[in-house]
Amino acid sequence: MLKIHHIFMLKFVGLLFVTLFISSLISYVSLKSIIIEHNKNHLKNAIVLMQFELDNVNNLDTYATKINQSTNLRVTIINENGVVIAESSADKKTMDNHANRYEIMHANQEDFPYIIRFSKTLKVDFLYMAQKTTYRDENIYIRLSMNLGQIMSDFYSLWSKLAFAFIIVIFISFYISKKMSEKIFYDIEQITKYLDEISNKNYKAIIKTKNFYEFLQISLMLKNLVKKLSNRDKQKRKYTAKLRLMNKQRNDILSAISHEFKNPIASIVGYAQTLQEEPDIEPKIRDRFLSKINSNGEKISQMLDRLALSVKLENNDLDIKPSTFELNTLCEEVVANLRLKYRDREITVDAEKTSIYADKTMIELALINLVDNALKYSQTTVSVILKDDVVYIQDKGIGIQEEYIDKISSKFYRVKKNSWDNSMGIGLAMVSYILNAHSSSLNIQSKFGEGSTFSFSVENMQKK
Repeated sequence: MLKIHHIFMLKFVGLLFVTLFISSLISYVSLKSIIIEHNKNHLKNAIVLMQFELDNVNNLDTYATKINQSTNLRVTIINENGVVIAESSADKKTMDNHANRYEIMHANQEDFPYIIRFSKTLKVDFLYMAQKTTYRDENIYIRLSMNLGQIMSDFYSLWSKLAFAFIIVIFISFYISKKMSEKIFYDIEQITKYLDEISNKNYKAIIKTKNFYEFLQISLMLKNLVKKLSNRDKQKRKYTAKLRLMNKQRNDILSAISHEFKNPIASIVGYAQTLQEEPDIEPKIRDRFLSKINSNGEKISQMLDRLALSVKLENNDLDIKPSTFELNTLCEEVVANLRLKYRDREITVDAEKTSIYADKTMIELALINLVDNALKYSQTTVSVILKDDVVYIQDKGIGIQEEYIDKISSKFYRVKKNSWDNSMGIGLAMVSYILNAHSSSLNIQSKFGEGSTFSFSVENMQKK
């Protein structure tokens, strides 16, 4: 597998090679174009000067040779029929008829036509330019040409210099890439060691990258990642401990629920067995036993319904069906029903007229649980107060110790661990779920030995 500096060198050399090739091609085309354009003007000016002297020329061959010697231009003079009548660089007797040559044909329609063509005579590219004129009342063509071999000579000279510079750059790049690769390897080695430490859960390991900004960025990102992994590992340990605690609590809860169900089930079984074993029992006693069986069955059903409702509220599976109703009227109805259940207790109501938009059944359930809870844990008067859009349920009971206040609204939590009744410790949790679903919350204020006040606001339940 190639190392970084090898890959870098291969790509760098490839880039230089392509650059050299493109620059050579561009320089060749540009140089050739510039020289040709310059030489076209040179040939044009030379033809014009020759025309001025032509009337004084007696021997065209001698004149052609003289021009060639002084300008290094090849001079060819052609008559109207295309026959070469003077030539400076070749034997005119061996030359073909030039009537069909491009520059001669176009000299009849335009001034100074030119073409680049390979000369079979001299075996090299030539730039040809011709002009039609008269010599002693006869039409002739003066054609000048220039050897383009010098262009390639100049190009090869330039290219050799570029190649030499290219070789020097290659050696320099090898040296620079070697130094860069050493620095890269150092930073990579630091990152590799750091990752190895992290894989062994050494979250306090140190990483020291110092040569490249990119590796510094990577090291910072790794540090942030390691910090998150460390926090997640801590959370995982806490979660594992919490799961163990939850499993223990669940076992305690199941044990408590099982204990709570034993009483009504034992009553049902006992009364049913008595009825089976004594078929001739008196009708009044039979009716009383059947009534006990029915009431205990209803108690179990209510316990299961409350537990199922609590689960639905906790999972937000229960649809809220709001309507507009008078909360003060609902408070009075709840208190009236509870007075029938607790005939020996005093429950007072002081409720201002307040209209709200909420699920009446759920709010009623919340009120029942709060008042019922106050009645169970106190022996004195319980007050229900509705004032300034806040509902208060006050009692003068045993109160709640401060360390338990934040816990008592948790599901299945009871301050008195052995005092499970048919609420199974889900009453206040259910109230919290109901109030949260109505954008409110349960507020608990209590002093141990003096009493408690449970309250919630209905300001967000009023239809706007």
